[in-house]
Amino acid sequence: MSLGQQAFGSSWLSHRLTGWIWRFEHAFERARASGRAEDDTRIRIFFVLALFSAGFLTLAIGATHAALFSGSIRGDAAPAIGAARADLVDRNGEMLAADLLHYGLYIDPREIWDTGETRRALFANLPELTPERLEKALRAGRRTFVLGGLTPELRAHVHDLGLPGVSFEPEQKRVYPLGFTAAHLVGFADTGGEGLAGAEAALNDDIRNAAAGQGAVPLSIDLRIQAALEDELYKAAAQFRPKGAVGIVTNVHTGEILGLASYPTFDPNKPGAASLDARQNRAAGAIYEMGSTFKGFTVAAGLDAGVATPSSTFDATHPFQLGYRTITDYHATHKVLTLVEVFQHSSNIGTARLGEEIGPERLHDYFNRFGLTQAAKTELIETARPLTPRVWDQDAIASTSFGHGINVSPLAIARAYSGLMNGGQLLPLTIRKLPAGTVVHGSRMISEKTALTLLQIMRSNVTGGSGKSANVAGLNVGGKTGTGDKWDPAAKRYSTTRQVSSFVAAFPTDGPLSAPRYVVLVLLDEPQRDKTGLDPTGGIVAAPAVGHVIERIAPFLGVQRRAETNPFAAPAEAAANAGEEH
Repeated sequence: MSLGQQAFGSSWLSHRLTGWIWRFEHAFERARASGRAEDDTRIRIFFVLALFSAGFLTLAIGATHAALFSGSIRGDAAPAIGAARADLVDRNGEMLAADLLHYGLYIDPREIWDTGETRRALFANLPELTPERLEKALRAGRRTFVLGGLTPELRAHVHDLGLPGVSFEPEQKRVYPLGFTAAHLVGFADTGGEGLAGAEAALNDDIRNAAAGQGAVPLSIDLRIQAALEDELYKAAAQFRPKGAVGIVTNVHTGEILGLASYPTFDPNKPGAASLDARQNRAAGAIYEMGSTFKGFTVAAGLDAGVATPSSTFDATHPFQLGYRTITDYHATHKVLTLVEVFQHSSNIGTARLGEEIGPERLHDYFNRFGLTQAAKTELIETARPLTPRVWDQDAIASTSFGHGINVSPLAIARAYSGLMNGGQLLPLTIRKLPAGTVVHGSRMISEKTALTLLQIMRSNVTGGSGKSANVAGLNVGGKTGTGDKWDPAAKRYSTTRQVSSFVAAFPTDGPLSAPRYVVLVLLDEPQRDKTGLDPTGGIVAAPAVGHVIERIAPFLGVQRRAETNPFAAPAEAAANAGEEH
């Protein structure tokens, strides 16, 4: 029934009642004129009964109409009420976030009998209640909200105190049952039901809409993988005491983020109690000069452009002058190196010479293809834009070819390597669980032939290069170390004591390009020397953590141990001497 039909019905009923009353009034006058008092009395009694009946009938019609037609007025799909949000779950249906019934406490000072007793009772039973808030409510002169988030148990306890003027209203509260786990990816919402960070903000509309249908919103992460990633990252952080750390696991064929960790972390149930530093999502929202992990991109560009093959040689016998920079190696070999050896020894000199052969414009084009000159494509609103050279010239090659002079987010690195490892397609990263069998397509980065060669070179760096400590028997791990010295603005030079140390890995590296494959990245920002006294480079602090993560998550991903591959095998002496880099 429309609003216009309701108005017409009410007008008709009012008109009929007016007519009845007019006729009864004239009946009284005729009875008095004829002198029949008994008829007058009967008519008055009948009139009173008729009025009561009409009133009751009106109320009954109104109630029936409200019950039958209220839904049609609002529409069949009523929006979620208030702050309602759907549950967030991991890819296996495990709970990450939910709305639970809580209560808000209200005070009406006009109904309070004993202000002192009320004050004492509430302070004794509600530790989170501040004196300022309570006193303001007691002086308000009207009913005022005082405190929210009371559990049903706490509400019942306060109610049983029997305090006049104290009342409650139901409210929804967003809770995160796993606390710190996956805090930066899950994020948090405000008391008004709006997402402020992480998936809660990125998928805000989906979460609100799903609440109306009582459905859950599944995220891409697997809590088993997340737990292993966080555990190994926090162990590395405890050992090397960095100012921050990051861990990421991705499916290279779908772009799904299976695990994401940022250290330090926080409890999304109490985001206001955490510092801005703890709440920062370093995987998405921080950018770093990544150092030698960029050598994988330069090697990929050189192979794909046809300017080099795995057996091409580069003179690393002495420092190399390119632009205004003099380039040296951290562990100088003073040898002519093949491209594979440049990668294994993480030679800055060899990589810069390769960059020179690629050329500034072409290297810039490849970095564009790899997604390194733009914010990593993902739903997360925290994703930061990179800092790139203003001019791509010889000086830019001298630094960016091995990861300096360009600052990118860890997510951008994970996305680019995922594309190199999946056959050469740059895919968006996603925090949504994709339906099984989903085929995701992206822009072409490199040829499939280049991708296969790069997988073998990555593997050779773990079997005989700077990534040896990431090896896991039977899982054919490949990877690249990175140790980027941090710029010291006060000294106007790169620091010799502050660095970003990382390792990015792919596994398994054998099999066809279509085979299941995953990328794992661990980064530590300004790690300190541990009791061994070794320089905290990527091979020392990040590669072992990546290896431990891979060993723990492989069973969850269905990756079976198999015969090990050893492409481009280096002589034992050369493999033993393959060093780290700065």
